[in-house]
Amino acid sequence: MAKAAPPQFPVTPSAEGLAATARQAGAKGPPPVHLWHPPHCGDIDMEIRRDGTWFHQGTPIGRDGMVRLFASILRRDPEGFVLVTPVEKVGIRVQDAPFVAVDFEVQGTGDAQAVTFTTNLGDRTTAGPDHPIRVTLDPVTGEPAPYVLVRGGLEARIDRKSFYRLVDIGTDRDGWFGVWSGGAFFPVAPMAAG
Repeated sequence: MAKAAPPQFPVTPSAEGLAATARQAGAKGPPPVHLWHPPHCGDIDMEIRRDGTWFHQGTPIGRDGMVRLFASILRRDPEGFVLVTPVEKVGIRVQDAPFVAVDFEVQGTGDAQAVTFTTNLGDRTTAGPDHPIRVTLDPVTGEPAPYVLVRGGLEARIDRKSFYRLVDIGTDRDGWFGVWSGGAFFPVAPMAAG
């Protein structure tokens, strides 16, 4: 006689439950969110605003440790941004990018330089082929919006002061103005025709 499977109960997503599971899962290092494929349990009233501030039920999450915990289980799936644990996956809203690159350091010069960004949550990422820089232009204002890939499909928007500093270290190549990092050239804007 086959043993009956235990009954399945629907999971009701909550910030507290996600945090508790994330703490357990990340006890020995970064949670392996890329390996987890639980069922989608719906959406939770959580949002990351354009300035990088996390909100839950319309209120800013004031504890940096809690924000870092949620960020550790953030993933971008085809259907959007989700918080994922081994047992549940819930959708959240992200106004722009989930992180903000608030500073960077440069080592080396020219095409041998490495630009390492620091995000608002303390993540450090060196731009290169696996962590590209990209720039989009607002179709109405023409204002540039620069980004760097941080991890697993998650980007950081490069803040204005850092972008201006990037422009200061930029150079031209094949008709484009851009930045070298990690052996790759990242175009920012076409050079003006003379």
